Order: sequence, then structure tokens, then C-alpha cells
Amino acid sequence: MAEASDSSQKSPQNRPVLHVCVTCRRGGPAMDQPLGAQLYARLQALVQEAEVNGQEAPVLLRQVQCLAACDRGCTAAIAMPERWTWLLGHLGAEKAEDLLAYAQLYAKSARGTVMPSRRPASLSNMVLGRVPAQLYDEQEPS
Repeated sequence: MAEASDSSQKSPQNRPVLHVCVTCRRGGPAMDQPLGAQLYARLQALVQEAEVNGQEAPVLLRQVQCLAACDRGCTAAIAMPERWTWLLGHLGAEKAEDLLAYAQLYAKSARGTVMPSRRPASLSNMVLGRVPAQLYDEQEPS
């Protein structure tokens, strides 16, 4: 039991943050529960299931209203300190388990790059773009 409480005390920086667009509807018409919200709900259920089983969730899950990739939805972005941030698309609730498996590989990588050959097959077309770990030099010259 102490082991489970120790893992829940780990710093959030040890896990990637997965930002899921809950308004994504794959460019289709408005709907009561957008496909992005369905993806988020499935991911949330899987994260809670892991925690109930005494495991650390592989990601910190966050909702966002729009990632501006509507025609390539459902979309998400995965980020972690000192790693590339990836914009991911062509997702859906049916890919939630594979997305969490990818997140675990991402967290273990040195720079946030998971080669396509190591990703779950269902995520072969998910990468829409990436952002450097640091976009600017925080210490500007004087």
C-alpha cells in the first residue's frame, strides 16, 4: 500500500501532460457530445482505472477548447519539460488505449521522440506537428 501512495506523490513533471481538444468534431456539424469530448471521457476513464488499480496514470489529462486542427480532429497535444511537444490528430475514443501506450513511450524518451516503428499501428498518421522544447532563450542578452 505504501508503494501506491509513493507513486501518487511523484512530481507531475515525471509524466507528460496530454491536452485533449474537447470541442473537436472532425470538421462535422455541431453535436451534443463532440468526438473530442468522447475521446477525453475514454482517456479519463482509463486514467481513473489505472489509479484505482494502484498504478500511476501514464499522463496528466487536461481539456482544451480548441487546438485549431479541426479538419484533422480529434486532436491532442502531448508535452513534458525538456521534450518536444507534439500536436496529434486523427484520434478518436477507439484509439485511447494506444494513445496512453504512446504517452508512456514518450515519457521514457530522452527528447520526446517516439519513432513511428515503436508507436502503436493505429497511430501511424497522428503526427500533425511538433514544437521545440524551448522556443526562446529565457535569458536574453543584456
